[in-house]
Amino acid sequence: MTWLITGGAGYIGAHVTRTMTAAGERVVVLDDLSSGIAGRLPAEVPLVRGSVLDREVLDRALAEHAVTGVVHLAAKKQVGESVEQPLRYYRENVQGLTVLLEAVVAAGVQRFLFSSSAAVYGVPEMDLIPESAPCEPINPYGETKLTGEWLVRATGRAHSLSTACLRYFNVAGAAQPELADTGVFNIIPMFFDRITRGASPRIFGADYPTPDGTCIRDYIHVADLADAHLAVARALDDQEGPGDLTVNIGRGVGVSVRELADLVGEITGWAGEPVVEPRRPGDAARAVASVELITKQLGWTASREVREMVVSAWDGWRLHHPEAAAE
Repeated sequence: MTWLITGGAGYIGAHVTRTMTAAGERVVVLDDLSSGIAGRLPAEVPLVRGSVLDREVLDRALAEHAVTGVVHLAAKKQVGESVEQPLRYYRENVQGLTVLLEAVVAAGVQRFLFSSSAAVYGVPEMDLIPESAPCEPINPYGETKLTGEWLVRATGRAHSLSTACLRYFNVAGAAQPELADTGVFNIIPMFFDRITRGASPRIFGADYPTPDGTCIRDYIHVADLADAHLAVARALDDQEGPGDLTVNIGRGVGVSVRELADLVGEITGWAGEPVVEPRRPGDAARAVASVELITKQLGWTASREVREMVVSAWDGWRLHHPEAAAE
């Protein structure tokens, strides 16, 4: 097998690339480097610079590297931005996926793993969210991921592809500091950014029907997420004939925003109090994965705790932000 990983130089992509390469899988990365960093890739992994919207680049990469499976991670991923720029998100996430699948079918590739999101569920009212929960996304980002799942499965049925859709919950941490999330879009980097600038971390809403009034989320270490990709990719490779797998990727454990803020304060040495601001529209009180299906079907479970996520993320933040390291 040779796997093409789209977006393989990004935060999540680099972890997946390194994990699969270390496990002996042959990997080639396609990335336009709009948010990816080429230096994150192992020296032996070929990098094709280009977009999934560019059919010519895709056809050439699939043929030259004799690709037999695709891990599709490249996408626009910010909820707020998707509300402001829905056309851009549908173009990048849905049209880009369409062009990629057309190239995959033309090249005779038989394995396709799609990076989806818990955003497909919207705001379900349940303690643990199973894969069978209704999918009712509430923003364009979630809509594009659900549309992507439909497209992947339909293509698989029509063209005898084995497919998998991985619904990520909240990804955090880093396997090595140099692979850390360099953006300020997810909650832990947002906390770090505020602390580094001498400001208090913000909590959006403290009047939810939860034990401490703040939202509860399921956090998954990015290294565990990468391990899950390897397990799913190998399951697709071993599978007899076409099929589809749709699974949650999380820990099945809820952590409140206030608990997370307290842990960040302990690890960073920040001793202040978070600032409570009004709720954000669309935030569910609780969003925690049921992880029974992936454990049952693949024997995979996450192994890293939230403390390890925060510690590793802080190490990476200080590497990329010397002003924080100097404090």
